[in-house]
Amino acid sequence: MSKVIIIGGGIIGLTSAWYLQKSGHEVTIIDKSDLSDNCSYGNAGMIVPSHFVPLAAPGMIEKGIRWMFNSKSPFYVRPSLNPDLFSWGLKFMQNAKAEKVEKAAIPLRDISLLSKALFEEFKQELDDFGLQENGILMMYKTAKTEDEELHLAEKARSLGLDVKQLSAAECSSLQPSLALDIKGAVHYRCDAHLYPYVLMKLLISRLEASGLKFIRNKAITAVKAEAGKIQGVYSGDEMFSADHYVLASGSWSPEIAALAGLKIPMMPGKGYSFMLPEPQKRMHIPALLCEAKVAVTPMNGSIRLGGTMEIGKINSRVNLNRVKGIVESTCNYFPGLKPELPAESSVWFGFRPCSPDGLPYIGASKKMNNLIIATGHGMMGLSLGPASGKLVAQLINGEKTAVDLSIYSPDRYS
Repeated sequence: MSKVIIIGGGIIGLTSAWYLQKSGHEVTIIDKSDLSDNCSYGNAGMIVPSHFVPLAAPGMIEKGIRWMFNSKSPFYVRPSLNPDLFSWGLKFMQNAKAEKVEKAAIPLRDISLLSKALFEEFKQELDDFGLQENGILMMYKTAKTEDEELHLAEKARSLGLDVKQLSAAECSSLQPSLALDIKGAVHYRCDAHLYPYVLMKLLISRLEASGLKFIRNKAITAVKAEAGKIQGVYSGDEMFSADHYVLASGSWSPEIAALAGLKIPMMPGKGYSFMLPEPQKRMHIPALLCEAKVAVTPMNGSIRLGGTMEIGKINSRVNLNRVKGIVESTCNYFPGLKPELPAESSVWFGFRPCSPDGLPYIGASKKMNNLIIATGHGMMGLSLGPASGKLVAQLINGEKTAVDLSIYSPDRYS
């Protein structure tokens, strides 16, 4: 079989390596870090067939403008003269239309259901990584949001997803020790959750034990390409070559693509998370707090709280005011949890790779015939990880892909 270099050791890179190695390929993963932390580690751990509406949806522009004036808001675009941000914003506005959202629903459902089925296979092949199929509760506090969520629930039912509307009392009966202050919820019983940290460690350990080569702390600084084919990639003066290449570097993908003369419109969406000790283990069903856009997930005897989407340049600043927004929102829905504002050192942050239409890029590059691109998954990187990895392997193997990839074409803006 052929040699494959995967650029990026996050969940997409690891699952691509998993399926490529199973197909008999000689695989090397190159990553700029030591693989001890990336955007997948601090993820809310949710597997979400319920997320068939992309980020670029009607209403998000109006909300984004309103939220820009609130430092604790769930969605924020940092004002900048950056031409890439301006171009991304124009494309986002062009895609935030009902017909675009409708067109994306079935493809997103299909790739999500594929990924969930593959997670169940992982459960049989790996040690325990906390996979729980208890669904996710979309909790709301207002009549307006209730109307929106019930409309989405009807659409979900039409797509064949298992959903149920619940009153506040019905929600309380599912987790009787957990105090709630909500109007109701939609229970997406088709969803699941897991512990991302353990999953990532298990994948790295298993792949390394089976002979896969990891090259850590090597940032790609140049790409050698000739006649529509990548000949090699460089980290400083060191060159690495293979028959096939996979670009799976998350928010760092555009700059690496540019080294090969390719343009992938994408912006990093900074998010925060932190852990709340929960020795009482009152929660076993994750929740998404609809108005606040905060994720609350039981995880390894604790609860992970996560949220915010801050579109802007990659940076290492921790905005504790945005973290404070997560804390306050959680208290508004769960008065019994009482999280405190964590110390800055306890706050995890990562950069979700956000395409302007909210859909990932998965497919073969038309300009480089030995390059597969798998990036731009936004908040759904972990959820879509196994499916993306499987699809990458199928593309390199020359097989028919498990789902139609036309809507995910990496060349759709070229």
